[in-house]
Amino acid sequence: MKTWIASALVGALAAALAAAMPAEAQDYPNRPIRLVTFGTPGTTSDVVTRTVGKRLSERLGQPVVVDNKPGADGVIAASDVAKAAPDGYTLFFASNTPVAAAPALRKSLPYDPMKDLTPITMMGYFTFFLYVNPAVPAKTLGELIAYAKANPGKLSYGSGNATGSVGGAQIAALSGVDMVHVPYKGEPQALVDLLMGRIDLMIATPTTGLSHTKEGKLRALATTLKERSPMLPDVPTIYEAGLPQFTITSWGGMFGPAKMPKEIVARLNKELAEVMKDPEVARIIANQGFMLAASTPEELQSFLKDQIAAWKVSVKAAGIEPE
Repeated sequence: MKTWIASALVGALAAALAAAMPAEAQDYPNRPIRLVTFGTPGTTSDVVTRTVGKRLSERLGQPVVVDNKPGADGVIAASDVAKAAPDGYTLFFASNTPVAAAPALRKSLPYDPMKDLTPITMMGYFTFFLYVNPAVPAKTLGELIAYAKANPGKLSYGSGNATGSVGGAQIAALSGVDMVHVPYKGEPQALVDLLMGRIDLMIATPTTGLSHTKEGKLRALATTLKERSPMLPDVPTIYEAGLPQFTITSWGGMFGPAKMPKEIVARLNKELAEVMKDPEVARIIANQGFMLAASTPEELQSFLKDQIAAWKVSVKAAGIEPE
């Protein structure tokens, strides 16, 4: 009798909780999910997004359709997501560029990252290397800085994202050198000019420059990671190479529009954590130089707040005026 009563109480409690849950959360998902990224096809952001999206689709039982919206440092993509219905059917794999760097690089934004987006989970950290064209007579960061000082205004650095632009400007500011900044819509476009010698250097991901480095078409002088990358273990960190004041952190997280139901956020957080544990997913993403790292929604919210403040300091230290 007692066992029957206990079972009945558990059943009643479960029914009550289900009744209290918003209707849209009870049968979520029941249609395709759009996963937005601002990365252009073939970039690290794009590969990570597609790899995660494919496995998330399998776990949720619904198609996860990747929607590339490049341009404007991710502002176009972030704006699109911020305006979407907060029902869990529009997600955003965002790097630090549109949600942490953009507030420091632009005088105004059509969205507030802290108010108009819902944090779901941290996804991990991007590997970046400082690449130079072999025509530049420098095999170390120290030699590059010395050459730049001896030839003010001669060297140019390209960028396809905020890490590249702010990172390059910060190296110039910390070293006291004069280099010309050439911005591009994305890393692939900048890479073409770097290989052709139209620009001299750039900070970019392994997806962009690793194969060319191994072929001798580019030279990697440093990584912006805190530790050396297993992808190029002989390449020192930028801190080891002589710039311990370098402050740029490159990361990625999953977000949705503001005011998403907590139950849907919790479901997505749980499923994405399982996706990141998948050995095949980890293998593919590791080959892109992306280091997976999950979090709770609350941890990502706190981290985002700290990162917005940190990027403002970095942008100011690099001498960049918001546009």
